[in-house]
Amino acid sequence: MLGRSAEQRRIERMLTDCRQGASSSLLLHGEAGIGKTTMLDYAAQRADGMRVLRVEGIESEMELAFGGLHQLFLPVLDVLDRLPTSQAAAMRAIFGLTDDAVRDRFTVGLAVLSMLSEIGAEAPLLCLVDDVQWLDRPSADVLTFVARRLRAEGAVMLFAARDGAHGSLTKGLPLLHVEGIDREAAAALISGLPPHVAEWIIDQAQGNPLALIELPTALTPAQRAGQLGPLALPEAPSPLRGRLQDALAGQIGRLPEATRTMLVVSAADDTGNLPLVLSAARRCGAAIEDMEPAERAGLVSLSGEVLRFRHPLVRYAAYQGSPLARRIAAHEALAATLDTARHAHRRAWHLAAAATGPDERVADELEHVAEWAGSRQAMASASAAYERAAQLTEDPKRRARLLISAAQKAGEAGQDERCGALADQVPLPLQDPGMAADFARVRAVVELGCGSPATAGRILGECADVIAPSRPDKLASLLTDAVHAAFSSGNAALIGEIAARGPDLSVLAVPALLLNGEVPGALDSLRELVRACRLPGSGLMDQLMTGIYCHLVADHTEAHEIATAAVARCREQGISGWLPTTLHLLAEAELALGWFDQAYAHAAEGLRLADYYDLAHRAAHLRAVLATLAAARGCEEEARSLAEQALEYTRPRGVGRGTANALWALGLLELGLGRAQAALEHLEAAQQEAGHPLLARFLLPDLAEAAVRAGHPERAKEPARRLADWAAAVSRPPVAAMAHRCAALTGPDSEAEDHFAGAVRLHADGGDFERARTELVHGEWLRRLRRNIDARAHLREALETFEKLGAEPWARRARAELRAAGETHDPAGPTDGRLSRLSPQEREVVRLAATGATNREIAAQLFLSPRTVGHHLYRAFPKLGISSRTELASLLAS
Repeated sequence: MLGRSAEQRRIERMLTDCRQGASSSLLLHGEAGIGKTTMLDYAAQRADGMRVLRVEGIESEMELAFGGLHQLFLPVLDVLDRLPTSQAAAMRAIFGLTDDAVRDRFTVGLAVLSMLSEIGAEAPLLCLVDDVQWLDRPSADVLTFVARRLRAEGAVMLFAARDGAHGSLTKGLPLLHVEGIDREAAAALISGLPPHVAEWIIDQAQGNPLALIELPTALTPAQRAGQLGPLALPEAPSPLRGRLQDALAGQIGRLPEATRTMLVVSAADDTGNLPLVLSAARRCGAAIEDMEPAERAGLVSLSGEVLRFRHPLVRYAAYQGSPLARRIAAHEALAATLDTARHAHRRAWHLAAAATGPDERVADELEHVAEWAGSRQAMASASAAYERAAQLTEDPKRRARLLISAAQKAGEAGQDERCGALADQVPLPLQDPGMAADFARVRAVVELGCGSPATAGRILGECADVIAPSRPDKLASLLTDAVHAAFSSGNAALIGEIAARGPDLSVLAVPALLLNGEVPGALDSLRELVRACRLPGSGLMDQLMTGIYCHLVADHTEAHEIATAAVARCREQGISGWLPTTLHLLAEAELALGWFDQAYAHAAEGLRLADYYDLAHRAAHLRAVLATLAAARGCEEEARSLAEQALEYTRPRGVGRGTANALWALGLLELGLGRAQAALEHLEAAQQEAGHPLLARFLLPDLAEAAVRAGHPERAKEPARRLADWAAAVSRPPVAAMAHRCAALTGPDSEAEDHFAGAVRLHADGGDFERARTELVHGEWLRRLRRNIDARAHLREALETFEKLGAEPWARRARAELRAAGETHDPAGPTDGRLSRLSPQEREVVRLAATGATNREIAAQLFLSPRTVGHHLYRAFPKLGISSRTELASLLAS
């Protein structure tokens, strides 16, 4: 390669590191023809002793779910036998080797990671993914998902994509912008031409290597000899891609007609299967010998049963440069050749490409393709099939139904912008009430995903008003979705408006009664909901709302049980789009129970999934949970970063609940670090964002403590009083314990002792973190009264718990109080000090390994490869001062 020394060095370094067991990935991006494919070729040439797998994105197969993945792994399908059963089954299903449905796309992602790990165990592995922008979305999603998780598999993944085309598909990958080569290197590529002709080509090519190679071939012999006329190539400014296509079209245009026919059939094909292409080409009057001129021209290469274009632009030029009639004939021939059930999806797409007007038969076939793709969790492909089917039907009602289905699948695929665009195409008004309800859900998905959750709730509520007389069967589900959106917004007024529409529905009665202060009635209705959730046939949204209500009234144990069931349901039934939401509820319940490790694991998993699906709304809520956990543990930089990222999303969209939670995290951080005034300001701002007292009650204990510590006891009185009232209303021991603690902080010293004693007693059924906070403030109060001996016992209890939880700022406060009370303490206990040396990922791996989980089981839960898990343990053991995983359980228990 000329003029590419820096790029070559980077690729060489990646390959060298790979041979030593390290993994890496890189996205090469630049304009068409700039040399990205050549760099991939260079990597393949330099991959001595490595296994090389390669896939090229093909524009005509973009809608074929997992076609790219199949092309990449076709040479190594035997490795499937070495995967865990569920992963192997998922891969066989997406490759069409079985008729099973794929329920969980993340099992596919983990399976691909495992495949790379297994292959890399035999020899270092190089994966080359060319033209990512033309790869089918499910394959691109999985491959980039895997690339972001490479650690120690001994694999290198190189991607190439056109500028502006890779977008969110390759978010998080290291980038290398490939620019044009300089004039000196360009001149070396086009030697043998008269100087003024070479200069003209260099000017036209603008440093693009493919243009430098192709433009001379488009010139006639006379032009190459120097007779350049004004029409040799367009001289007016135009996009480089246009000039390249003109050059290639000129080269292809000089081939015999039968050869051009053979090329357009090859270009329309999406498999590269030579026997298939030849069979289809015969239907168009071409034969194998007609390919010879294209081979001699270097446009294609044939090897065994594989046909490959020299460059994707050649394929594009061969297809786009052919008359429409010839392109249609090519697709019809391919459809006629693909006449088996196994290739029904490819046949349908070829028929669709050949259609020049409405065709109900092809629309039927595409609808079946959409259902097939949806069963394999290829939602983007299913959406595209529904959309094309909608374009091919003349029935307005069917078109509306298909467009709504396309939008629903786009929403499930995380394509919120496309979901909205499809919804905009739905012909209105919709006469069918059931279809109107589905359409309202589509519009609400767009609003909830990237707009205003309050608007989403209003859309659903207004639709419920319209369809209630004719479709009462749709009412409950619409209103349940609506109240969920309203809760996401934190808009108490909207929650009340929606709840008023269905007073006989328990799922709406609970919030209505709570907002009106009728707590006993709300708790009775909630008990009915909990019982209903345990019955067969309970809906996921009913389950989710019941868990939210349990969490709201501080029944965190019940909320945890319901959330656990909801998460399991999403995993088992492949409801991946709702998995981050259920994991968010589970993490919130675990945070309230003081189970920090479990809460972190589930919130981190939820955030990975939300980012993967581009669910920005849910990701903001999950970042707020993780920020709170980081705040409790004193990870200041992490807590601030997560909270600010959450606020950046929630504030402009009126997501009051998410804003309140993020501000709570910042308040808790400042409180733990001893900056009480800053904590009070954040917490009071969170209370204002929460809006209604019902939705702000979780803030009351911290508000009261921050106000007292900041020297504003008058601002602590009201939170303490409201907390006491709430504790009496809900009769939950953990709430009552915190109410006693706040009463001790804000009341007279003569009553404080009894309040502290009551708090400690009631904490027996609560979380360790809150109990330790009570022990801390009790010990501080006793020391202030100079009862140092009594204070030490409480402070020691607090310190031990804070150290166990990794709540370092609170542990520092407890140590300082102990020293002030006359007792010294080792500031870095045997377990606490060593665990603090681990990275968050190492802590998670160590925690799971301590339970006896194998590397494969840990990999499945954390979406890593087994080799990466082993790498983390290898790094963690010296930091912990141990030599084997058998020592982990006793270490963590100490």
